[in-house]
Amino acid sequence: MSDTNPDATSYTYAQAGVSIAAGNALVRAIAPLAKSTRRSGADAELGGFGGFFDLKAAGFVDPLLVAANDGVGTKLKLAIDHNAHDGVGIDLVAMCANDLIVQGAEPLFFLDYYATAKIDPAVAERVIASIAEGCRQAGCALIGGETAEMPGMYAADDYDLAGFCVGAVERDRVLTGQDIAPGDVLLGLASSGVHSNGFSLVRRLAADKGWKLARPALFDADVLLIDALMAPTRIYVKSLLPLLAERRIKGLAHITGGGLLENVPRVLPAGVHARIDADAWPQPRLMAFLQAQGNIEPEEMARTFNCGIGMVAAVAPDQVEAVTAALTAAGETVFTIGAVQAGVRGCTVTGSLETWGGRSAWTATHNHG
Repeated sequence: MSDTNPDATSYTYAQAGVSIAAGNALVRAIAPLAKSTRRSGADAELGGFGGFFDLKAAGFVDPLLVAANDGVGTKLKLAIDHNAHDGVGIDLVAMCANDLIVQGAEPLFFLDYYATAKIDPAVAERVIASIAEGCRQAGCALIGGETAEMPGMYAADDYDLAGFCVGAVERDRVLTGQDIAPGDVLLGLASSGVHSNGFSLVRRLAADKGWKLARPALFDADVLLIDALMAPTRIYVKSLLPLLAERRIKGLAHITGGGLLENVPRVLPAGVHARIDADAWPQPRLMAFLQAQGNIEPEEMARTFNCGIGMVAAVAPDQVEAVTAALTAAGETVFTIGAVQAGVRGCTVTGSLETWGGRSAWTATHNHG
């Protein structure tokens, strides 16, 4: 006697909303993108259960491994709402790779995690193509990733991204900032825009102020507002690596959430304080627009947005000229933004009347203890 119920439905994964075929097609589409990121140590063959990397082939002798992981934050929601997917992968790589370079490490390989309710192959391929572009800019290989289709976990068109990057640095080259001393100079490398922090505030302003994101920006008629906001995070790796190899930089701070105020102290040793002059570089028009639209106080600007500086380098006074010249030749825009002095470990940013919208001369301080 059979227990089989003739009316029983035969369930499949596809009926539950997961398409194995779509996933396989995406992997085939991604393969050439991954190959384009090959570098010494990685041959970027996808499809195994993990990715291999050969440190010896990459030229390391006695390396320490350094790992970083991050996401893109609510900038992704803007990308989804406005079909602006072509830069978010660069943001994803940048947030990780820039966090490695500040420790002296060269980014070697990258893995991504892409999760969505239902794979839209056109969107997924655009996102992963931009991850590959970020990897090329950072000089790291895209050696693997995970695309997860999870119906019921995400709203229809939503997706989320996470990235994982591993780098290496020779044991005697680790950048700790411990040698930073009073008199050292702070150089600021220009950002490309908002980068990938402060977007919850940006989106709140956009909603409350009724911004027309598909129209030219008020501050730049040649650029749509959405494109100004979505400009990918600048990746500073290739400009900085040669200077790190020559030991010309004492410390680096990647300016992310917390802005200049909170990120610069992270690289300082005890007993020194960073003083930054907000008048030392022009405020980008996008930052001035955000400040004015939100009537944001200068101190809030200093701890929410990068305010035009995406990376800060601490250098000895006798290296300022050479480092500035080398970074400029590498395509960076460099400003002398401040100096290090004796004091409690922390950062003070000062500005005069009207700088960053200040209604009078202002000072913002964050002590790291």
